Amino acid sequence: MGKVALSSWEDRFFAWLIDVLLMSIIWHRVLIAMELRAFSLSGALCWASLLFIYWTALEGYRGQSFGKMILNISVTGPIGEHIRFRDAALESFGKSFLLPLDCLACWFFFRDSRQRLFNKISNTVVVKQLQ
Repeated sequence: MGKVALSSWEDRFFAWLIDVLLMSIIWHRVLIAMELRAFSLSGALCWASLLFIYWTALEGYRGQSFGKMILNISVTGPIGEHIRFRDAALESFGKSFLLPLDCLACWFFFRDSRQRLFNKISNTVVVKQLQ
């Protein structure tokens, strides 16, 4: 596959924001159906689990969540190859359950490589899609 063009942090943030807003609509329905409170421990764990399943399923299947599709970026292996569901699960775990830690580690240690901690652990990168 060759050299890949890494996605910008801005594109990654806006893809994340689109995904969170989209999943918030579904989450609202889940809260009503399960009679959960959004700001309880069980509510927070369900929210994180919903995001984890969403990102793992879509990024494991095609390398893109809906937010990434809109911004024309995707998660790949280091040379642009498709990732496995295991890689998607590892990568998604950080942004679903440990996002502050994941971003802080990235800010201090991996800023130039444009990888979060869990991108490093899963050996994935977020790249611009070719037109």
